[in-house]
Amino acid sequence: MKPGPHSGATSNTFTSVKEIEANAKTGMEKVLSDLQHAMTSIRTGRASVNLFDAIRVDYYGTPSPLNHVATLHVPEPSMVTLQPFDISMIGTIEKAIRSSDLGLNPMNDGKIIRVPIPQLTEERRKELVKRLHHMAEEHRVTLRNIRRDANEHLKKALKDKAISEDDERRALDETQKLTDTHIAKLDLLAKGKEKEILEIR
Repeated sequence: MKPGPHSGATSNTFTSVKEIEANAKTGMEKVLSDLQHAMTSIRTGRASVNLFDAIRVDYYGTPSPLNHVATLHVPEPSMVTLQPFDISMIGTIEKAIRSSDLGLNPMNDGKIIRVPIPQLTEERRKELVKRLHHMAEEHRVTLRNIRRDANEHLKKALKDKAISEDDERRALDETQKLTDTHIAKLDLLAKGKEKEILEIR
């Protein structure tokens, strides 16, 4: 899945270690951005256009994101409006929102869809926090898997005599630091989202 050091890279061992580290860093950055994207689908008591990111509507046979078929606005803290580009899509868009797991009740006046964002019940907040924790843990595991892959590449590079034992030791330390940094960032993202979910407005 992830490229290892080039075999026969003995003439430039530095590049091999750098390559493994850069590969791990890129992978870990992707995990964080994936978590940020995944968290937008968890509803808070606050209106946000990102709330609808995961919803797709059938636009002439193509499953399309809502922002490809309508303009989304937040006119007030507890309301989102959607103005379809093609007015014949209004019923389809409303149905997609209603049948999503967001628990929302859209209404349309023939031109625009209004989606009130009700306050979350305490029970619902707890459910969403549990879902958030599960999501965060899955992403933590992915970060650790990237670290494991990088360490395996380093061991192989050492075995192939592409890097020295000192190189390997330093790189293993770096990979651990990289993992710790990204797990700390992940925890921060999850805590911020949890605060939003639990916030009573």
